[in-house]
Amino acid sequence: MIYLKLFWVFFQIGMFSFGGGYASLPLIQTQVVNQYGWLDMREFTDIVTISQMTPGPISINSATFVGTRIAGIQGAMAATFGCILPSTIIVLLISALYKKYRDLKYIQGILNGLHPAVVGLIASAGISMIVQAVWSGAAVSFRINRIDFIAVALIALCVTILRKTKVDPVFVMLGAGVLGGVIYHFL
Repeated sequence: MIYLKLFWVFFQIGMFSFGGGYASLPLIQTQVVNQYGWLDMREFTDIVTISQMTPGPISINSATFVGTRIAGIQGAMAATFGCILPSTIIVLLISALYKKYRDLKYIQGILNGLHPAVVGLIASAGISMIVQAVWSGAAVSFRINRIDFIAVALIALCVTILRKTKVDPVFVMLGAGVLGGVIYHFL
C-alpha cells in the first residue's frame, strides 16, 4: 500500500534527521531518488528550490510534494504525518528528560558531538546540489565542454551577493530564478 510506504519512508526521514531541514536532504535524496525512484535528481533539486521559497521546513514541504506527486492528497497527508510524528514524539520525550537532566556534562557532550555530523550532512546536500547544477546531473567532469558556465556564474553571483550584502536570501533566490529563466530561455 503506497500510503503506508510513504508514511514509513518519511517517518524514517523524520526520525533520523538531526539538525534541521538541510541535514535531512541527503536522507530524502537516498530514499526518494535512489531507493524508490519516485523522483529523479532534477525533480529533487526542484523540490529543494521550491521548498526554500515556500514557508515551512524543507523536509515537511518535500514530504508534502512527494506524497502529492505519488498518491495525491492522501499521499501528501501520509508522508507529511510520517515526517512530523517522530519529531513530535522525540521532542516531548527529550524535553521531559532534558528538564530533569540538563546539568549533566554527558548530555552537553552528546549535543556538542552532534554538531560536526550536522555540518557534514549539510555539506553533502550542498555538494549534491552544486553537482546537479554545474554538471546537469551527469558525473563530475572537469572537461570544459561538460561544465554549465551559466550555472557556475549564477552560483558565484548569488554567493557574492549573500556574502557582501544584507539582501534577504529569498530575494536572491527569486532573482536567480528569474535571471536563470531568462538566460536559459534565450539560449
